[in-house]
Amino acid sequence: MKHGEDDFCEPIDDGVIVPEVEHAPLIPPHKDPDAMDRWWLENVYCGDKMPQLTLRAIVSGMLIGGLMSVSNLYVGLKTGWGLGVTVTSCIIAFAVFKALEAVIPAYRKNPFSILENCTMTSAASAAGYISSAGLVSSIPALYLTTGHPMSPLQMALWLPALVILGVFMAVPLKRQLINIDQLPFPSGTATAATLKSLHSSGAKAILQAKVLALCTLLGALVKMWADLWTPAMLALGRVCHSDLLAVFAEKGALPSEIPFFPGKTAHRWLSSYTLGFEGSVLMIGAGAIMGMRVCVSLLVGSIFFFGFMGSYLESHQIITINPANPYRSIVEWTVWPCVALMVTSSLTSFALRWRTIVRSFSGLASIFGKAAKEKSPIAHLEIPGWWFFTGFIVCGFFCVLFGHWFFDVKWYLGVLAVLLTFILSIVAARATGETDITPIGAMGKITQLTFGMIESSSTTNLMTASITAGAASQSADLLTDLKTGYLIGTNPRRQSIAQFFGVIAGVIVCVPIYSTIVKMPVFDPNAPVATAAATEEKTEGKSKQAPAVEQTNLMTSEFPAPAAAVWKSVAELLSKGIDNLKKGTVLAMIIGGIFGILLALGEEFLPSKYARWLPSATGLSIAGTIPGTNSVAMFIGALIAWIWSKMHQRSADDFVVAGASGLIAGESLMGVAINLWQAAPALIAAIFQAMHR
Repeated sequence: MKHGEDDFCEPIDDGVIVPEVEHAPLIPPHKDPDAMDRWWLENVYCGDKMPQLTLRAIVSGMLIGGLMSVSNLYVGLKTGWGLGVTVTSCIIAFAVFKALEAVIPAYRKNPFSILENCTMTSAASAAGYISSAGLVSSIPALYLTTGHPMSPLQMALWLPALVILGVFMAVPLKRQLINIDQLPFPSGTATAATLKSLHSSGAKAILQAKVLALCTLLGALVKMWADLWTPAMLALGRVCHSDLLAVFAEKGALPSEIPFFPGKTAHRWLSSYTLGFEGSVLMIGAGAIMGMRVCVSLLVGSIFFFGFMGSYLESHQIITINPANPYRSIVEWTVWPCVALMVTSSLTSFALRWRTIVRSFSGLASIFGKAAKEKSPIAHLEIPGWWFFTGFIVCGFFCVLFGHWFFDVKWYLGVLAVLLTFILSIVAARATGETDITPIGAMGKITQLTFGMIESSSTTNLMTASITAGAASQSADLLTDLKTGYLIGTNPRRQSIAQFFGVIAGVIVCVPIYSTIVKMPVFDPNAPVATAAATEEKTEGKSKQAPAVEQTNLMTSEFPAPAAAVWKSVAELLSKGIDNLKKGTVLAMIIGGIFGILLALGEEFLPSKYARWLPSATGLSIAGTIPGTNSVAMFIGALIAWIWSKMHQRSADDFVVAGASGLIAGESLMGVAINLWQAAPALIAAIFQAMHR
């Protein structure tokens, strides 16, 4: 599933494309919904013939999803993008249980079934996409805007409330969008085809799993070398700088002393404007998955924003580049035209899908009308309607309650946010079903713009939009999983239950890791709460020792957090106006906004043979909000994958996604482990200090 290809404000899967599998399972259409349900029950459903909601399926889904949630969190904070979860997780689970069958006799007698694998995938995807609930966007943006962090306890309560709200949102939509309308949900269909392929002949899956494992090991070793070995050797004075890789490990550097500009060398120019090559296989893997169009746009955009505009802004004394953090010095200006480009492009694309929007609301009568109340032949398998009403009321109540307690969001604005979430989730679900694109960014921006006109508080703006984006993301994710289950014959009620376990796993794993790796204060009972009132006091100089934003490594080359930067910028613009912007940013925003509209219109109306040569609005937008080193590395990865596909298409289709996912997972998981190891002494001291108090 592509989370918001027209926007990178959430971890997205633009280009995280599942491999194409021939002979995808299809359900023949019927005019009568009941006839279609009976045909499905007789010819596809096999939930009573083999195990599905088993302990091993749930546990493996939570474990695999927990690991992938860490990887998605790390990648999202670095690039704003997210990994595909479903196909990778089902391959891993299949390979693991095949290996267990070889050594455990009980597993040979009772092999891991296709329905168990589908259930496992539902739990894993719910955990893996937990970062889309705000951990890479609204929550870090809140800290960057107010200087007040959310405590781990606050996040542990806030995230499940809005994520589970999204799960319940999918309940009334499932029968209409999947059973009756037969929307394709491309990622769900491809996952079903992959599962059928795995469980019919798994030789290729075993080989893919081996490639994934080897690349994971390689990614972990590269990260260990770059973050542990090289700094240690530098401290001892034992690194030879003629060693090409050792130089690359110094982020932003290239071993070149060729004059580029008068008075500057290529080395100075590249390092000052972050355009060198960072020794990161994670970015290479991400580029291999994203594809050439996006990555060429990233490269062109990074050269323009950092190479040209960075040099121009410095020479005209509009910005002053801090040698210790040149990225942040430049991005504080470039983020504004990128925000304008992204917002206008995403909202224009969203508006051009007006037919999808109309169909979304025209289907409401079918969802809640008389037809929905009639007894379906598979009603005993479907998710009961009372789940939706109960879950909507309970989770909506907690979203409003926590929003008021934690962020000082007025209760009636919280209620409005929950109601708006329901409406926009319907649109997002149909958009995902028809196009495989979940317009999370557009959903969030609509909420931000709506509440920007009602309330001037940045905190209210950010956290109401977080409800919309987080719930819409999980609703679309569950429907994509349910499409997979529908095609292979699972029990949808049991499959939905797995989603709740996945949410629990994602929260348990991601919340403490997020608080640690971004260097936010944790376990401090005296830390002020991130409320709108606290923000206003801070603005008036009344805040009492609020944690300084500079304490975090957000919006640095380590964690650029491009999604958070965009959410922060939009919230500040809506609350403070344009008076405090730097010189030239208003004109740049106008140009960026017009360019975003033109790109969206071109993609919609130009013939495909011309439209495919247009730059990606997503790629151009993200290029100005992440270090140029990241864009260069991602372009290299895309170029390698493109050359591979031209030389041998079949092997590229089989192994590019597996290998690239392994590189990403290995480096990201090792990066988190190193961060936790380095933070351990301070973390333990903070725990003991809190206990002593």
